[in-house]
Amino acid sequence: MSSISLALLIFGVCYLVILTERIHKTIVALCGAAVMIGLGVVSQDEAFYSHEFGVDYNVVFLLIGMMVIINIVRETGLFEVLAIWAAQRADAKPFRLLVLLALLTAGLSAMLDNVTTVLLMAPVTLAITKRLELNPIAFLVTEALASNIGGTATLVGDPPNIMIASKADLGYLDFLVVLGPIALLIMAVFVATLWVILGRKMTVAPHLRTAVLALSSREAVLDRPFLHRCLWLLGIVNVAFCMHSLVHLEPATIALLGASLFMLVGHARRKPEDAEELSYLTDVEWKTIFFFIGLFILVGSLVKVGVIRYLADQLVSVTQGNLA
Repeated sequence: MSSISLALLIFGVCYLVILTERIHKTIVALCGAAVMIGLGVVSQDEAFYSHEFGVDYNVVFLLIGMMVIINIVRETGLFEVLAIWAAQRADAKPFRLLVLLALLTAGLSAMLDNVTTVLLMAPVTLAITKRLELNPIAFLVTEALASNIGGTATLVGDPPNIMIASKADLGYLDFLVVLGPIALLIMAVFVATLWVILGRKMTVAPHLRTAVLALSSREAVLDRPFLHRCLWLLGIVNVAFCMHSLVHLEPATIALLGASLFMLVGHARRKPEDAEELSYLTDVEWKTIFFFIGLFILVGSLVKVGVIRYLADQLVSVTQGNLA
């Protein structure tokens, strides 16, 4: 069997097994990567060290850094404060609340990472909708869609953006300047669509609104100085992303530096008996990280044997090189 047929067979089997969801996608990707290396489709050195065929560590470490930052920001109570603020700003009116939570999710997804942002916004959304006796499904689906829109706007907002930036040598501002306005336009259309679909249907009892308006965001923050330090650090990290070409640092390096500073700040507030507990590292989505590592090796194998080049040549041929 030729290396091309072997690579396509392994990749195809992995893809089909992932589609069935009978085995976790991380296990499938790592098994597929191991088989690719074991059968010699790609060598171990190429898989681990080649910029063209191997793991893109710029993507991997950028994801790890951002996940650590989000895990520490979660401890500040920021997400709970924002949710309570949104409820009170919306006067506890359901559609206004829906829109504000969507805008918050989109904004946080642009600054952080859309997957983790939704995971952190979902529990506080469920808590508020339960108090208002509202169906949470519309809120959760709206936040999921809003996170995709917001995450599209920046380099760090979505894993595909991180991959594209790494391979195409694009910077943070390249994404923000080009995709930012488009994301804002899509968000406006999205909100208008929400109004058409849900705007007139969402109601809540007056006594429930009164109870939510009485909530205090101060109770969600146990350590205000810690929150303030994290907000300052978050601002510095995002400014550094914008200026990474000027300071000659890759986004992954900035994310790791930022994560290191966040960990120092988080460690400083821990009690001596809790000093060894590093929950912000154990809570990193390691399944996602290792899934991407396996996927890089699988796709790198297709690149090495020429499958991706063939597809690219066919695409150019069909479109006759017309960029649009």
